[in-house]
Amino acid sequence: MASSLAPIQVDDDEVDPSGENQVINEEYKIWKKNTPFLYDQVLTHAMTWPSLTCQWFPDVESPPNADYTLHRLLLGTHTSGQAQDQLIIAQVQIPNASSGSLSSGLAEYDEDRGELGSHAGPSARVTAIQTINHDGEINRARYMPQNPNLLATKTVSGDVCVFDRTKHSSEASADGVSRPDLRLKGQSKEGYGLCWNPVKSGHVLSASEDTTVCHWDINGYSKTNNSLDPIRVYRGHTSIVEDVAWHNEHDYLFASCGDDRQLMIWDTREDGSVKPRHQIEAHQAEINAVAFSPSSSNLLLTASGDKTIGLWDLRKLSVKLHSFESHSDEVIQLAWSPHNETVFASSSSDRRVNIWDLSKIGDEQTPEDADDGPPELLFVHGGHTSKPSDLSWNPNVEWGLSSTSEDNIVMIWQPSQNFYAGDLVDIRSDELE
Repeated sequence: MASSLAPIQVDDDEVDPSGENQVINEEYKIWKKNTPFLYDQVLTHAMTWPSLTCQWFPDVESPPNADYTLHRLLLGTHTSGQAQDQLIIAQVQIPNASSGSLSSGLAEYDEDRGELGSHAGPSARVTAIQTINHDGEINRARYMPQNPNLLATKTVSGDVCVFDRTKHSSEASADGVSRPDLRLKGQSKEGYGLCWNPVKSGHVLSASEDTTVCHWDINGYSKTNNSLDPIRVYRGHTSIVEDVAWHNEHDYLFASCGDDRQLMIWDTREDGSVKPRHQIEAHQAEINAVAFSPSSSNLLLTASGDKTIGLWDLRKLSVKLHSFESHSDEVIQLAWSPHNETVFASSSSDRRVNIWDLSKIGDEQTPEDADDGPPELLFVHGGHTSKPSDLSWNPNVEWGLSSTSEDNIVMIWQPSQNFYAGDLVDIRSDELE
C-alpha cells in the first residue's frame, strides 16, 4: 500500500541559489515562498557531486515504533575527473504524516522571513549506505526489476557495467578501481538510454551516440569471462540514439528514438536488425525520451527538443493522439506514474518537472485557468535552479517523486493533495506575486 508523506519540509541550508542569474534567483524565491501551498513534502539534499541519474528501489522498510519509513534511492556521481566516480545507494528517511498537510504547512510558514519554519518530528535524511567505484561518470543507472541487487550503468566509454551490489562492500575500495561483475560490450560511444526488460529477466537494452541499440542477455554470462557481447545490434537510426524502452507486457517489443527525429518500434522475434517493425518521424526536433504506458498496452509517450510531448497509439502510429505543450525548452525525460494509469511526469531544460493527467485532456477551462496551462497540466515543480537530469516516481509513496539536477541537488517531493484530489485550495493572488 502506498504510504503518505509528512507535512512540508524544506532544508534551507541545502540550497544556495546565489551566483545564479537574477531571473533564476527571483523564480526560486517565489517558488520557495509558495511551497506551503504547493507541496505536502519537500526535501532538498545537496550532494558533493551532481547525479545524472536517480531511481527509487521497490522496497520500503517500516522500523518498529518509528514515525518514519526508510526508502532506497539509486544515484551516481559526475565528478568530471576531479574525483573518483561512484555508484551510490542512498537511504532516505521520510517522516510519516502526522497531521493535515496543508493546514500544518501554513501554520509553520514564517511570513516575515518568507520561508518555511522548522518541522516538529524526525527530519527526513538522505544517507549513502553503499558506494561502489565506477569508471567515469554514470550517465544512467537502473536496477533489474526481477533482482534489484543487479545494477546496470551507462559509462562514458560506451560499455554497460553490471554490478551485483551484494558482492561489494558498503564502502568503495580506497584503491579507486572499478570492478563490475559484468561488462557489456558492443558500443563505441557513450549514451543515456538504458532499460531492463520488465518481463524477461536478464535482457537489457542500451542506446548509444554511435547510432546503435544493443541487446544483451546476461543469462549467457560465463564466470570465466566477465565480458559479454550483444545478442543483436540494431542499426536503424542515422544519428544519436537517445533512449530505449521495453514494452511492459510484450517481452519482444521495444521502442527507440533519437536525434534523427525517428520513433522506431522493434520486434526481437524478427530477423532484421536494420528495418524496424514501425518507423515514424514523430517530432520536428530530436527525440530525447520514450516511455510505454505500464497500464495501457497500446499507449506510449515521446519527449522532444521541440518542447512538446507526443502521445501515440501503437495500433496507428501515423496519427499523433495528442501533443502536450507547456515546457519552454526541450523536454528531456519522461516517467509514467506507477500509481495512476493516466498520470506521467516530464522534465525539461526549462528547469521544470511537470505532472500531466491524460484524463483531463479536453476539459473545459476558465480563461484564468487557461493562462496557467492546458487542462491536462496538473502540477509544475519549479524548485530546481538548474537543468533536471533525471526523475523517478516512488513506488511506495503515491504522488511522491525524486528529481536530480546539474547543480548537485536531489529533490524529494510530493505535490499537495489539493492538486490531485479535486479540491483546489483558494490562494490569495497577492501570495503568488
